[in-house]
Amino acid sequence: MFLLSVAAIWAVAAITPGPNFFLVVRTALEGSARAAVAVIAGVILGTFCWGLAGWLGISALFAAAPFAYLFLKIAGGAYLLWLGAKLLWRTYRNGALPGEPVLCPAISPKQAFWSGLATNLANPKSAFFVASLFAATLPADHSWMHGALAVATMVLVSSLWYTLVLTILRNPAVAGAYARGRRAIDAMAGVIFMGFGMKLLTSAR
Repeated sequence: MFLLSVAAIWAVAAITPGPNFFLVVRTALEGSARAAVAVIAGVILGTFCWGLAGWLGISALFAAAPFAYLFLKIAGGAYLLWLGAKLLWRTYRNGALPGEPVLCPAISPKQAFWSGLATNLANPKSAFFVASLFAATLPADHSWMHGALAVATMVLVSSLWYTLVLTILRNPAVAGAYARGRRAIDAMAGVIFMGFGMKLLTSAR
């Protein structure tokens, strides 16, 4: 029963649009199929890392050593701000007349993987969320197996969700619509990334 609770809570968290989702969307629409799979693999590895960290109680470490949380919060916020600014700058630099293609460098699978991992790990609040998830769902007499199954469930849910997203976005009709509105979509994504970065930097917790 507790695995169903973990799956339900994590499904809501995964489906809620955030930096991971927007990164996967952009890579799936403008990169190769291999790059799209690689960015999802990076995001999934990040999910595994946060799940493991939450299970092992990294939130307790953050509480005992606030400077560690502060460091990760500043580093994560700065990374998201940089990512957003990079998108906005590329949109401005590649300003094109209506109907002209917007040129951008192709992202390699390796770059996509590390980008997915870094974006997922950029938010240390994930450790508190996962720790709360485990506290709310794990049985009082849980064993290490319960924790391992919970982490595996998180990874499975994220994998299924992003596989569905990738399947939809690789549709030629969707890709064509993105190509026509690419500048506006990239600008919006840049603003969203910068918004997440500012929120992370300015939040008290």
